[in-house]
Amino acid sequence: MTMNNETPAAFDEEALEEAYDRALRLEKAGDFEAASLAYQEVLKIDPSDHGGAAVRLASMGKGEVPPKAPDAYVATLFDQHADMFDTILVDQLGYDVPLQLREVLLGLDEDCNFTRMLDLGCGTGLSADALDDMADHKTGVDLSENMIEIAYEKGDYDELFVSEVVLFLQKTTADNWDLIVATDVLPYMGALEAFFAGLKARINKGGMIAFSSETQSQDVFQGRDFMVGAYQRFAHAESYLRKLMEVNGFECLACENITVRHEQGHPVPGQLIVARAL
Repeated sequence: MTMNNETPAAFDEEALEEAYDRALRLEKAGDFEAASLAYQEVLKIDPSDHGGAAVRLASMGKGEVPPKAPDAYVATLFDQHADMFDTILVDQLGYDVPLQLREVLLGLDEDCNFTRMLDLGCGTGLSADALDDMADHKTGVDLSENMIEIAYEKGDYDELFVSEVVLFLQKTTADNWDLIVATDVLPYMGALEAFFAGLKARINKGGMIAFSSETQSQDVFQGRDFMVGAYQRFAHAESYLRKLMEVNGFECLACENITVRHEQGHPVPGQLIVARAL
């Protein structure tokens, strides 16, 4: 099933490719002023922002931090990498957050089992693989159709939906869940108020939410709740996440500092959080 409230706008793909390549060359050369102008031209050609110009501008400090990564950008990014996603993320980037989540959940309850699990931003199904024996029924949601196709072929989910995750939480008419997982989702979202409100609305009382985030030191955040980091992904302050959990009636059960992945040989710091709906 597909949930989508946007109709893709037509644009000149050749002009977009030329403009984007020029902007990227300027950025890599360190000419951020010229790159900023070039990315603004990219956005004029493609307002839907399939190339993620807005987050690149924010990463360079040349534009306002957007409330989220553009849907067109996220869908394009993951559609392009779907076939090699597991190899790139796990083997090349050292990503093992779903397995780390499994250990955290077992540490909280060695017999933990959930009737209904919702996997937001499910991708190819790495969390479903890691938590396979912990949930009787699993629903997966992802913005990338290609990712959903691969997850379907694996057969780990009982239901799959193509949708932006907040839209899904707002629109679904399914029964609520007692475990909602969102691993490697927050790095593509900035403001999280609507996301946590959606979690609150769709979790059963006593159910658990589990999510990972990327983070920075307080000196880097400089009082901000979130920011776009050097690799065009969002980082969130722990204080912001704790505030949203409290406001939405979640008790934090675990908050572990982890390495989310490795980027260009460097560990990317993050957090893995599990909370219970009161």
